[in-house]
Amino acid sequence: MRKNIRTLKLLTWILGTGFLILLPFLIPTRMHVAVIALYYAILASSWALLAGYGGQFSFAHMAFAGIGAYTAGLIGKFIRITSAPTGACTEFSLGNWWLVIQDTASPTCLESAKATMPLGTLIIKLPPWLDITMGILVGGLFGLLIGALVLRLRRTYLALFTIAFAEILRTVINAERDVTGGPGGLKVAPLFPNGASIGNHTFSPADKLPSYFVMLALFLLVMALMYWLAGSRFGLFIRSIREDEEAAASLGVDVVRYKILLFTVTAMIAAAAGGVYAHFVRVIAPNMMVIKEMSIVIAMAVIGGMESLLGAAIGAILIEFALEQLRSNITVGPFTLNMADWRLVVFGGLLMLTLRFWGNGLIYPIIQRITRGGVGEETVAKRLQQPAANDSSSLPDAEGPESVP
Repeated sequence: MRKNIRTLKLLTWILGTGFLILLPFLIPTRMHVAVIALYYAILASSWALLAGYGGQFSFAHMAFAGIGAYTAGLIGKFIRITSAPTGACTEFSLGNWWLVIQDTASPTCLESAKATMPLGTLIIKLPPWLDITMGILVGGLFGLLIGALVLRLRRTYLALFTIAFAEILRTVINAERDVTGGPGGLKVAPLFPNGASIGNHTFSPADKLPSYFVMLALFLLVMALMYWLAGSRFGLFIRSIREDEEAAASLGVDVVRYKILLFTVTAMIAAAAGGVYAHFVRVIAPNMMVIKEMSIVIAMAVIGGMESLLGAAIGAILIEFALEQLRSNITVGPFTLNMADWRLVVFGGLLMLTLRFWGNGLIYPIIQRITRGGVGEETVAKRLQQPAANDSSSLPDAEGPESVP
C-alpha cells in the first residue's frame, strides 16, 4: 500500500507539473494572471509551512516579499560596476573594478562623470538574478533579526510584532520618495532586458512567457525545498514544537533555534518571490505590503489547507484566477452587480464558511482522499485481525488436560 501511495504521489506531481508547463499555451490571454497566481502560490505555501507546520502566526510575509522586491529595484536603480573610478559618486574599489553607488543627492553623478572617465570604460548594470539573490539575503537577514527578537516570547507577541514591523516598513518606504519613489512606485527593469530566446522563438522584454517559466521554476524549486524540509528531522522538530514546546524542549529539541531557522527560511522564500514579482510587474509600490494583501495570502492558505503545502499552493492559484474572473459584472434580471466591488466579499464569505465547517481547508481533504485512499481501512482491518489472532492463540487445546476424566 505504501509503495502504491508513493507512486500515486509521484504521478500526481508529474501530471501537475506538466499541466503548469502547458498552462500558458492553454490560456495565452491570461498569462499575467497565471504569473501572479504562481507568485501567490509561493507565498501561501511558505506561510503554510510557517504557520501550519511550525505554529508561527506571522503577518510579515508580504513585508518580506516587499523587502525582496525593493532590494532588487534599488540595486537596479542606484548600483553599477565600472572598470574605472568616477571621481563623482560614492564608490568602492574591487580590485580592477569599482562598485559605484549613485547618491540620491546627485542621482546624475555617473552621467556627469562619463565625460572625464577614460575612453572605453565599462559601466555594467547588475543582472536581475544577482539583485534577486541580494533581495533573498536581505530578506533572510531581516527574518533572522525579527526571529531573534521575538521568537523567544509567546506566539501572540509574534503576531503583534510582525503587524507593527510590516506597517513601519511600508510607512518608511512610502515616505522616502527620493529613494523608493514613495506612493508613485519604483520602476524595475524586466527580467530579460534584452529579450529571451526559447527554441527558435525570440521574445521581447515585454513578453510574459519567459517570466512565467521563471516564476514556475522558482515555484517548483521552493516546493521541493519545503517538502524536503517538512519530511526531514527539521520538519519533525517544528511539528513537535507546534504541538507542545515544553515537551519538545524536554526531549532535547532546541526550540528557539528551530523557530528562528524556520522563520528565516520562509522569509527568504517570500523575498525570492518578491524579487521575481518586481521584475515581472516592473513597477512596485508600498501598497503591495498592506494588511489586506497579507490577509489574502493567509486566506488562500487557510482555504487550501494550512497543514498542506500543496493544498495551500493550489488554493492560491484557484482563488487568484477566481478573483480575476469575478471582476466581470453579473446581471440577474433587472439588477447588475458590480463584482469588482463585491468579489472580496464573496471571498471573505468563503473563508468564514471554511473556518466554520472545514477546519482543514477545502483542497487538503481532497488531496488526502486521492493520495491516502484505503489507508485508513487497511489500518482498521489490521487492528481487528490482531485481537482475533491473540484470542485464538489463548484458547485451550481440545486434547489438553481439560479432556482428561
